[in-house]
Amino acid sequence: MSKENKEKDLKDTVAEESVAEDIAAKEDAGKVTAEENKKCKGKKEDAKNQDKKIADLEAAIAKEKDDYLRLMAEFDNFRRRTAQEKLDLVSMASTDTIKGLLPVLDDCERALSVLQESNDSAAAKEGTELIYSKLTGYLKSKGLAVIEALGQPFDTDLHEAVAQFPVEEEEKKGKVFDVVQTGYTLNGKVIRFAKVVVGI
Repeated sequence: MSKENKEKDLKDTVAEESVAEDIAAKEDAGKVTAEENKKCKGKKEDAKNQDKKIADLEAAIAKEKDDYLRLMAEFDNFRRRTAQEKLDLVSMASTDTIKGLLPVLDDCERALSVLQESNDSAAAKEGTELIYSKLTGYLKSKGLAVIEALGQPFDTDLHEAVAQFPVEEEEKKGKVFDVVQTGYTLNGKVIRFAKVVVGI
């Protein structure tokens, strides 16, 4: 074999080894890149999982906060409703008591009108007036008020017509001509309608 051939073979062998080394280096580089890709993908998945966990936790906190606010609002409504029910219960109890005293008030008014027309002693008149004024004063302090009816236009929210009476004056038509029984309101609510005679 000639010297030229040997050199040529040697060059070919070196070139093949160089190519092989390049291929091996590229394969190693490819392996590193693949490993790095796997690590990057793993990190991305971890980041996605953490983002998902954060979003889930934020949603859970928002739900808990919403539930808490709703519960507080419901409790506040319950507290107000209970307080109002207690007030209504006390008011109803006093309403029933005052309604029970209205016939006594009526009797006092009748007694006063009879005593004023009679010639009985002034002491009886004074005593009855004193009892009547004390009773009306106490009831007014509890919120009782007389429904003013005489001469007022007939109002179905305050008056109950028991009779009609023909009147000649045009301005008295449709107005209360006489009061048969006094009506009362308690704290603005009618507890007894005024029984009236209406002019027609």
